[in-house]
Amino acid sequence: MRAVGTLLFLVVLATAVATGARRWRVPAPPLLVLAGLGVAFVPGAPTLRIAPQVIGLVVLPPLLYASAEELSLRDLRTVWRPVTALASGLVLASAAAVGALVVVLTPLPAAMAFVLGAVLASTDPVAVTALGRRLALPGRVQVLVQAESLFNDATSLVLFKVAVTVAVASGAVGWQAASGQFFLLTGGGSAVGAAVAAVVAIIRRHTTDPELETVIALVTPYSAYVLAESAHASGITAVVVAGVLLGRSRQRLSDAHIRLQLHAVYAVVVFLLESVVFSIIGLELPSLIRELPAGTGLWPLQALAVAAALIILRVLWMLPLSAAVRPTGGRPSWQLASVMTWAGTRGVMPLAAALSIPLSATDGTPLPGRPLVLTLTTAVVVFTLVVQGLSLAHVVGRSGVALEPEHTAREETRARSLLTHAGLIHLDHLTRLESIPEAAVARMRRNLDARLEQPAEYSDDQSGRTSLQAYRELHREVLVVQSVELRRLYDEHQISDTTRRRLQHDLDLEEAALGRR
Repeated sequence: MRAVGTLLFLVVLATAVATGARRWRVPAPPLLVLAGLGVAFVPGAPTLRIAPQVIGLVVLPPLLYASAEELSLRDLRTVWRPVTALASGLVLASAAAVGALVVVLTPLPAAMAFVLGAVLASTDPVAVTALGRRLALPGRVQVLVQAESLFNDATSLVLFKVAVTVAVASGAVGWQAASGQFFLLTGGGSAVGAAVAAVVAIIRRHTTDPELETVIALVTPYSAYVLAESAHASGITAVVVAGVLLGRSRQRLSDAHIRLQLHAVYAVVVFLLESVVFSIIGLELPSLIRELPAGTGLWPLQALAVAAALIILRVLWMLPLSAAVRPTGGRPSWQLASVMTWAGTRGVMPLAAALSIPLSATDGTPLPGRPLVLTLTTAVVVFTLVVQGLSLAHVVGRSGVALEPEHTAREETRARSLLTHAGLIHLDHLTRLESIPEAAVARMRRNLDARLEQPAEYSDDQSGRTSLQAYRELHREVLVVQSVELRRLYDEHQISDTTRRRLQHDLDLEEAALGRR
């Protein structure tokens, strides 16, 4: 009962913090972490212990799935080379650099230092998505940072398992075994994710009930995760692959009513899970500090040194890759490199990995340095979330990388105009066929003409009820044409993924306002 009360308190606290974050126009994750820290230092505050299995099974699947669904597959194709380099090369380099630095700065043995390096080697998709959601980054930059955080899981998991094996059993793991684990995690996870996406797509094509669609959408990430983990593959990779594939075809699998309902449901789920998990990160640190053994009082400076090393190494990797992200190519850009570096934060996944480190070695003795590894991991996570999270918008603004509001507004206005013209052309075609009552055609034409004259005002004209049913059917038909035109503009790279999503949401709202057939 105490745990339930704590959870409800975290939800109430998160709601208040999120309200303040929107009013102050700052990202919510850093404030949630700080709020958790503040609560943990209150006398009498309960000590919170979260099992890593709870984070892995309950929290991560829907958050990763929602993030993967937002990933633009079109933009991902343009940056797959730098994403591959970051998801493999940078993870290995980060693990090695952190391990070597920790051996020098801390009393940790080399095996446990490498465990810490593997834990902190990859960026966190939950934190990256939550922080980047409100930034006006160019499509390629946003996709690069987000895709890197989603796909570097397999590399970091293999490194972590190898490091834990060495630390616990004091044995050696060959490169062949490590490579086999890597391909099993990535290949197996991808295969399971693709299979789950295919089965779900078939089911959703034959389902029109909003409640069933909602249940299917909520169960899909958990199904992918559990099936992949049961096959000893990467559950996180399976969830990401399923989310990317299903996100690409969501318009073909459901109508506007269902898409709007799923959007609302997932917005609530993501808000609750993100709020609780970021608060837990703040709550964990004080209790971990109290459990540190003697002789580890320099942990704040050590954590700061590790965080600085990760940032410096990331800058050095991002600088040459920034040329591949620029739409026109050219030289590497310090501005792009700084933004992509600062957007790569650590979060809940490193914390879950650190909590899963065994308590003892194979001979039954306590694993040396485990409390310090947990403390340094949590401290680095808190540092990146708070410092990088609160300053990310400033870094983006100073870099000149962010899209100007005028640019986005012009792109959206032009796209709306093209959608309206597509609808008018279709009306002309129907008029020549004389298959639709003239009153319905005239009403639809007035609606579209009004949008051309006043693009900002595109709500339905509710006056006049003559041939209402014919008008609604015609209106739906025009919306289908406009959706096809919107897809064409996106596929031909005339509009960004952000504009496509916003306009598709508007078309869905418009179709939903017509009522169900």
